[in-house]
Amino acid sequence: MPSWIPFVIILVVMIGALVGLYFFGRKQQKKQDAQREQMEAAKQTVSMLIIDKKRLPVKSSGLPQMVIDQTPKLLRRSKLPIVKAKIGPRIMTLVADEKVFDLIPLKKEVKATVSGIYILGVKGVRGPLEAPKKKVGLLRRLRMKASGSK
Repeated sequence: MPSWIPFVIILVVMIGALVGLYFFGRKQQKKQDAQREQMEAAKQTVSMLIIDKKRLPVKSSGLPQMVIDQTPKLLRRSKLPIVKAKIGPRIMTLVADEKVFDLIPLKKEVKATVSGIYILGVKGVRGPLEAPKKKVGLLRRLRMKASGSK
């Protein structure tokens, strides 16, 4: 048996896997786009006072039991950006979008765009929100230390 046959078999299997992943990814992207459209259609602007924000596992997040039961099994172990906020007289537990979570200030009032229990966007009530400072990466710190500047 020639030595190139296993190479060809492995190559064909890898190409098949890549094609399968391509079509699976396109299907998932379409689902995500449809969900995003539904959330955009149901969004409303709400004034809220942010009490606390943390990244917590779904089980210990304080979300309603119905929401915890509906989450996929694989997602239950991952941590979600959870925000506790006072909306009117009620204190609610909400899930923030990853892009918005870092912008949310603690102990301040904000106008948030909310769709159900999901925070899509945040604006400051009294002036603009402060963007968090980005962390300096390891390579950049080493370069700064080598060049002698701070």
